Amino acid sequence: MLALAAVTVLSIGFGARFLSPAEVWSGLWDPTAESYRIVHEMRLPRTLLGLMVGMALGLAGAVMQALTRNPLADPGLLGINAGASAAVATAAVFFGISTFFGYVWFALAGAAVVTAMVYAVGGGRSATPARLALAGAALNATLYSYVSATLLSDTGAIDKLKFWTAGSLASADFATVQRLLPFFAAGLLVALLAARPLNALSLGDDAARALGAKPGVIRAAVMVAVTLLCGSATAACGPIVFIGLLIPHMVRPITGPDLRWMLPYTAVLAPVLLLGSDVLGRILGSPGELQVGTVTAVLGGPLFLYLVRAAK
Repeated sequence: MLALAAVTVLSIGFGARFLSPAEVWSGLWDPTAESYRIVHEMRLPRTLLGLMVGMALGLAGAVMQALTRNPLADPGLLGINAGASAAVATAAVFFGISTFFGYVWFALAGAAVVTAMVYAVGGGRSATPARLALAGAALNATLYSYVSATLLSDTGAIDKLKFWTAGSLASADFATVQRLLPFFAAGLLVALLAARPLNALSLGDDAARALGAKPGVIRAAVMVAVTLLCGSATAACGPIVFIGLLIPHMVRPITGPDLRWMLPYTAVLAPVLLLGSDVLGRILGSPGELQVGTVTAVLGGPLFLYLVRAAK
């Protein structure tokens, strides 16, 4: 919680334009201050969006790893973000849609279709970690090729989506935050309610039924949660990788495998990584900025390799 509070303060305090701590404080509370517009129209919505998207991607990764019993399950690696991205690119190029509220329905549909496809191609209930990873990698490559081809066919769409395709919080505003909130809240609630049943399902279908759980309902609920969390996050910010893969592996040594502990810790630590990456991108890219999706990819790769090596 202290780490989350620290990156939240840094996210509000740092930006393309330097503001002293006194100016940031005035911008938070004094509508007549020169810095009020910068803090309220740019940095606050960006910070809130980063908190929500970080939680969404972290929780989606944690419940996917639990459901599939695959340590490589992640919205980015299994192609779910790519499905949402392909749907958004289709909406932008072929239907001329350019608002979050228009994107989000396409993104949810794309995420839902790819979630079901990966699970089905990977073998359904008999899916192995290797088959799921291979199915996700194949769909991921295919869908991102489609996104590239689609955007290259329309230069106007490239201009509109150039930051979005890199994974960015730069265009955040309160309207986007408000429209994302219902989808995020619904996905968060379903994921947290699934913690205890997923613990039972980890023992196998027969043991789960003996404990009163319903495996089919649990799987459907988790797919709904992942679709809501990944689809809405991708519609708002574009594809951001490694959050859902890395954070559960960082949390598990602290909490153990019990999802009733893992999910709350993941919900706290995932936005720490996302917002921290966003702040780092603003500092390293000054006077411009590096997009958060680029920074998480650069940081996430070495961190995950370190975790793999440490765990042998």
